[in-house]
Amino acid sequence: MTSQGSAYARFRRALLTRNMGMIDPAARELPAIALDDALKILAVMAEQQDPRYPRAAARWAARVTTEQRLGMAESRDVLALLGMMPKHPEAALVTLREYV
Repeated sequence: MTSQGSAYARFRRALLTRNMGMIDPAARELPAIALDDALKILAVMAEQQDPRYPRAAARWAARVTTEQRLGMAESRDVLALLGMMPKHPEAALVTLREYV
């Protein structure tokens, strides 16, 4: 471990900055990113209107659907919430957290 702490600690600090330029490299250091952490990254991307958001949101929706064994209706709800996240990030985030 370096003087900067573990890779996950660096990632958590990067998330707090809400700076994708810091979050991206910190996330790449991790062997895996938990669904809830990936959702936090999506929230930052949505707030900053990151052009990668739509594809990242689709990947997260597929992942949560598979890992949480969501049905069609729940999957549709997840996609709708991800669609509204860029305009209403906090409201969408609160409900999306229920799926992880």
